[in-house]
Amino acid sequence: MPVTVEVRGRVLLVRLDRDAKLNAMDREMTLGLDAAMNRLEDDAELWVGVLTGNGRAFSAGSDLADPDRNSTERGGPYGLIRRARRKPLIAAVDGLAFGGGFEMALACDLVVASGRARFALPEVKRGLLALYGGVFRGARALPLNLAREMVLTGEPITAERAHALGLVNRLVEDGAALSEALALADSICANSPVAVRESLGIVNQANEASDALAWQLSTEAAARVRASADSREGIAAFLEKRAPVWRGR
Repeated sequence: MPVTVEVRGRVLLVRLDRDAKLNAMDREMTLGLDAAMNRLEDDAELWVGVLTGNGRAFSAGSDLADPDRNSTERGGPYGLIRRARRKPLIAAVDGLAFGGGFEMALACDLVVASGRARFALPEVKRGLLALYGGVFRGARALPLNLAREMVLTGEPITAERAHALGLVNRLVEDGAALSEALALADSICANSPVAVRESLGIVNQANEASDALAWQLSTEAAARVRASADSREGIAAFLEKRAPVWRGR
């Protein structure tokens, strides 16, 4: 299975396990992650979730070879991006989190990362748009000018820089992101789950008050980008492993 789950006390550990594709999300992975997130929300015995990736990456984002990769009724893209969650979800990032992978980390409540983690929104390099909240969630989690730099250049930032600027809660040695995320989850589980849920709800709902407009703008912009020749060229160049030739239209 490309998505596996493990219960550790009150914590649901969810692993993206498609290392050969850098945990890029296809339809099967989306359905697996959606089922795991449904279980986290619906099981009263589970209080906190931890999401991580097996192998070299947290996730490289969408598998462009699979046009039917998302979304789901409860979670939206990847089964996670637009989910209304009541329980804390921690991202344990021990490799690259690019594109939709970074957007999944931004959809979590806390981020633990190792020194080898990298974060990027490289969609512009493929004639695409960071459609799953990366543009506006990144601008909330990071200084505005850095968020602009990431979406305009597509270049990654290091875990050290992300930690210094507040995106990453805890920075750890390589290979230690998951153990630190589980320790953080346990510290949350020591508290009242009712109080935790209500507190998280206030923080998230207040922070996301403008999301309806942001999603509308993202959808409209994505439609314009998808209709462009550049978008078709970017995807073709990626699949053919060559440099794209941009037309600007």
